[in-house]
Amino acid sequence: MVWSCGCRRANTDVKTIPPPIWAVLALVATYFVSGFPPFVTWPSWQSQPIGALIFALGMTGPVIAITQFRSVGTEVSPTSEINHHLVVSGLYGVTRNPMYLGLTIASLGIAIFFGRPLMFAVPLFVFVIINWIFIPFEEAKMRRQFGAEFDSYTQRVRRWL
Repeated sequence: MVWSCGCRRANTDVKTIPPPIWAVLALVATYFVSGFPPFVTWPSWQSQPIGALIFALGMTGPVIAITQFRSVGTEVSPTSEINHHLVVSGLYGVTRNPMYLGLTIASLGIAIFFGRPLMFAVPLFVFVIINWIFIPFEEAKMRRQFGAEFDSYTQRVRRWL
């Protein structure tokens, strides 16, 4: 696409930045923006022990899921060209997206840990970009690659919980 100034727009795709980076960027941005007026007068919902616990619980899923992927020799990167195996057991028998579910929960834990009100929008933001940008892309890839086996899996196991 060419802009009126004659400059070419960079060929950027949201999927080139992985969801954990989106989450970190959003958390950092909302942390600092929360320090500006009028946000400084908003109430704080901080609980460091609860936030740390929720963060740790959230990170457990991705760690286990990555271990599962590595143990069967398949790719962890959502933008990999192919996946060598369709993982349907362990955490993947409960949710099709344990890494994304964990990331969403972990971002909530961070928001609670710091307690800055704007940070509580980040788990919702993470959920939205994952659910409507990353997951459809990945599911289309898995459907092309694994066909009926993937369709059967999606009928047995829910996307989130």
